[in-house]
This record gives sequence, C-alpha cells and structure tokens, in this order.
Amino acid sequence: MWIMVAGPYRSGSSDPAIWAHNLRTLNAAAHTVFQKGHVPIIGVNLALPIIEAAGAEWYGQIMAPLSLSLAARCDAILRLPGVSHGADEEVERFLARDLPVFRSLDEVPRVDLGEV
Repeated sequence: MWIMVAGPYRSGSSDPAIWAHNLRTLNAAAHTVFQKGHVPIIGVNLALPIIEAAGAEWYGQIMAPLSLSLAARCDAILRLPGVSHGADEEVERFLARDLPVFRSLDEVPRVDLGEV
C-alpha cells in the first residue's frame, strides 16, 4: 500500500527547530512504514522543495493543496499523535473514501515487499 504519514509539522509554531524535529518524526515513521513493506508518502516532503524554490511567502498556497492532492493518491494514512489541522483534514479525506486510517505504527500491517 501507499501509506500517507501525517502529523504535526508547523502546527502553530514559528520555531524552525520544532519544524525540523517534527519532520524527523514524520520521516522516522515513514522508515518504519517502509520496513513493513509499504510505500510511505509525506506531503511535507513533496511540498518543501517547491516552497523553497518559490519562496516562503508561497507556503500557504502550496503546502495544503499539494498534501491534500497527494492524499487522494494513497491507499491508507498513518496519523501520528499531535495537533495538526492539516493532518486531520487528510484523515477526513481517507475516512470519506472508507480507506484505512492507522493511529499507530503497530496498526500498520507487515507485508511482503513484492506485494506493494
């Protein structure tokens, strides 16, 4: 499965150190998802290089639209703990499509990489 990994990134903080910590948390979870045999997808990782190229003032016009568009392409979502309105909106998209919403890494099934 292609599993979106969603959770806090900025979540109301203006501290780049917190953003970096949150991104490391998302990426660590993605690594575990990969080890379980799935393709992990993180919207932030798609959007940040484009925002860097466009300029920080484009954050609002790029981050949410790209992440939500990406959610439409995934088979399931892993919602990490923490406050994140964007991640909650992504979860709602999966629920509306009756797709799996995992709330912990333990809930993500292990599959053979050949099944991806």
